[in-house]
Amino acid sequence: MIDLLEDDIKIVGEHPSDDIKKNSSSSYNSAEVERETKNGNIERSKEFGFAIAHEVIRSINMFVSDEEQSKNAELRLQRGILLTFTAVAGIERICKNQVLSNVAKSSFYDVISKEAQELYRCTVDTGAFSFYYLAFRRGIEVDRRIGQTFAMLCSHDGDPVYQELGEALYCWFLATVDSKAKLLNLI
Repeated sequence: MIDLLEDDIKIVGEHPSDDIKKNSSSSYNSAEVERETKNGNIERSKEFGFAIAHEVIRSINMFVSDEEQSKNAELRLQRGILLTFTAVAGIERICKNQVLSNVAKSSFYDVISKEAQELYRCTVDTGAFSFYYLAFRRGIEVDRRIGQTFAMLCSHDGDPVYQELGEALYCWFLATVDSKAKLLNLI
């Protein structure tokens, strides 16, 4: 038999997502926010998110000619989703704490939502991020698993060309995220 104390059970209100947001935002230490603001890390994190978002938008079309763009709209979209995931994963890895990570991601998504609305809609409305996170969080052969996930999401599951393309895009853009962070003295 399991004994549960009243304190062990939490009942969510009518709007559980609002309750979660309140609880997570209150977990920030105001001294931490003040310290990060004074040392300039908040502003640098905003700039970081902004710069990475513009790099994603620029990079989506970088490898495709105008003729190929019209033929391969789905591939272009999947490439954008992979670059967006890579940017978010890179931000989470680089930022020293949750405050800076959230600032950078907020800035990043603000730009994407305004300047690449279809990409933003697809990143929040599809399960693609979940598949990428599963591959990423395993921590084993991440590059290869990201490539396999990219191929699957492009409807080319098991295709080595698509797997290598996904792996190359992930590695290349992760290096791009790192170089932007170095330029802004975040790492």
